[in-house]
Amino acid sequence: MSVLICGSMAYDNIMVFRGRFRDHILPDQIHILNVAFLVPEMRQELGGCAGNIAYNLRLLGGEPLIMATVGRDFDRYRARLAAHGLEQRYITAIPEALTAQAYITTDLDANQITAFHPGAMEHSHLNRVPASAGIAIGVVSPDGRQGMVDHAAQFAAAGIPWMFDPGQGLPMFDGDELRRFIDQAAWVTVNDYEGRLLTERSGWSEAEIASRVRALVITRGGEGSTIFAAGRRIDIPPVAPARIADPTGCGDAYRAGLLHGISRNLPWEETGRLASLIGALKIAQQGTQNHGFTPASLAADYRAAFGQAIAL
Repeated sequence: MSVLICGSMAYDNIMVFRGRFRDHILPDQIHILNVAFLVPEMRQELGGCAGNIAYNLRLLGGEPLIMATVGRDFDRYRARLAAHGLEQRYITAIPEALTAQAYITTDLDANQITAFHPGAMEHSHLNRVPASAGIAIGVVSPDGRQGMVDHAAQFAAAGIPWMFDPGQGLPMFDGDELRRFIDQAAWVTVNDYEGRLLTERSGWSEAEIASRVRALVITRGGEGSTIFAAGRRIDIPPVAPARIADPTGCGDAYRAGLLHGISRNLPWEETGRLASLIGALKIAQQGTQNHGFTPASLAADYRAAFGQAIAL
């Protein structure tokens, strides 16, 4: 089943601050904030929401399609996609731009401060969702603003059910626009902070949003996640990772599990637990695309974590 993932492809420049932001950001001085964090180590990883989701779906045995705009510096990433057998036909190069770049600083509590240069992502509206390519499921994840609006409308016009995953792009949209996204989407997935922002801006409660889609999924970090579907609330427990190495990309790994479960009509309980497990496997490795698993190893890990079998 083909999944078309519209979103960013980016280089992630990841730094770890060997302290805690809370010890340096004083709430009563936030209006004159001026802080610097010493980060002795820095590494560059391949990332972006579309790339990360596709990587995990490929590990699950899927054949995801990435729709993104990239820059003149994309050759290293392009080679990595080819090595993993990821299709590139809907990736468009913008020669005058750089590929999107994220600069991410993580503290010892796994909190993150990110600066993001969109680069070629700002041209994402140049791509169009193909209406007759046999795509079964779509995803609109953080991307250029106009691209997100256009791709949502194009999925809806083509009758392709799609997942709204606004992520860091959510603040770009006002209430009317967010309500339109929700009404066009089949599924909505956000983290707990984004969920609060979504309800505030849309003026709709979690229950109202859930009533308009097939499922509303809210991730809550180490507290697990919640799926609202068919009038039910399903609480998904977290999976304890082998270690906490790097939280970057955990949400994207989780979303790949959701898409895999949806595409195979798995029960929501199984889908959520699978997503939670993949997120835990990712957090144990540095970078967003350096962890690995196979469907067989994942099934064994699932049984160990939940005491039940799953058909992948």
